[in-house]
Amino acid sequence: MLTRRLLQLLIGLALYGISLAMFIRASLGTAPWDVLHQGLTARTGLSLGTVVIVVSFLVLLLWIPLRQWPGVGTLCNAVLVGVFADIGLALIPQFSHLGGQIGLLVGAVLLNGVASACYIGARLGPGARDGLMTGLARRTGWPVRVCRTGIEVVVLGAGWLLGGSVGVGTVLYALAIGPLVQWLLPRFTVPGARPVSVAGTETEAAVAGTAVPATASSARTD
Repeated sequence: MLTRRLLQLLIGLALYGISLAMFIRASLGTAPWDVLHQGLTARTGLSLGTVVIVVSFLVLLLWIPLRQWPGVGTLCNAVLVGVFADIGLALIPQFSHLGGQIGLLVGAVLLNGVASACYIGARLGPGARDGLMTGLARRTGWPVRVCRTGIEVVVLGAGWLLGGSVGVGTVLYALAIGPLVQWLLPRFTVPGARPVSVAGTETEAAVAGTAVPATASSARTD
């Protein structure tokens, strides 16, 4: 059972990184956190994958005052999404015509939904960004949707100011990813699996992080 969960986790994170690269190559806008990543990439000269990894670990530092513990999947997420995003950017060409851009964008949304359901369904811990959202909701008592919206408005605004791409892809992602993951998640969730932390115990953060997408409240995971 654990072998299947680990394999599903790794496949999901790899596909997630590839979908991120597809969003970037489509050049029609991407998810709020990735707008921030793109903006930081433009400002720092670092690769997109490196920025994703650095931001992931910076976000994990914010878990400390929230008293959350990362899961095995959390740590894998923090590293592997960025690695596969760079691999995807190296393999996927830039499309110059609108038809190709639209096709790539739609494919990115669908692949992102599959990837999210795959790694979340492994139930090995939430991504750094999802954990920040659920931890903030738990500590403040605010609804998860309010915390998610607030965080994403901030990162979207910051990313846009830094030069990240906001467009129709951003809107499509916001509208489609919740329902898509909600529909796919039951098909990928490992039956009877329990969240596993780095200490080998179940944590409230892991439970919250894996449960949120099932109600279409979250999809970003990483």
